[in-house]
Amino acid sequence: MRLEKCWFCSSTIYPGHGIQFVRNDCKVFRFCRSKCHKNFKMKRNPRKVKWTKAYRRLHGKDMTQDSTFEFERKRNRPERYDRITAENTLKAIKKIDKVRENREARHHEKRMKGNKAKKLKQNKKELEDINLIEAPKSLINVPSIEVQQQSQENMEE
Repeated sequence: MRLEKCWFCSSTIYPGHGIQFVRNDCKVFRFCRSKCHKNFKMKRNPRKVKWTKAYRRLHGKDMTQDSTFEFERKRNRPERYDRITAENTLKAIKKIDKVRENREARHHEKRMKGNKAKKLKQNKKELEDINLIEAPKSLINVPSIEVQQQSQENMEE
């Protein structure tokens, strides 16, 4: 079973799915869904469309260089396997997937590291601007608030 990659978004295309477009120079473009095909026909650049893999890699959202990607590389030459090699390969695939998940998690943590400081700074700024907001008219007539307002006025004098 051959799994292809979408030319536009780089997602996996399973057999019997997707659309093929063959250009006049015999170049074959495979698309996973009509969304990718329509964007291709509109001559959109996948590196500028935010939901594509190319955009995410270009802008540092996904990992770009990792040795585990070497295993996904397309090979055109068929190789002969024996049973032992196939078993070892299947065991190795599980380990490689685990390694890739760990690396992606570390990459995500590293990428999100500065967000806490940014959010904290933004929240502090929001609290500074909160005194610009007026209280609702219904709260102005509440006696407990009037007492507090009077005590503040006395302190100011």
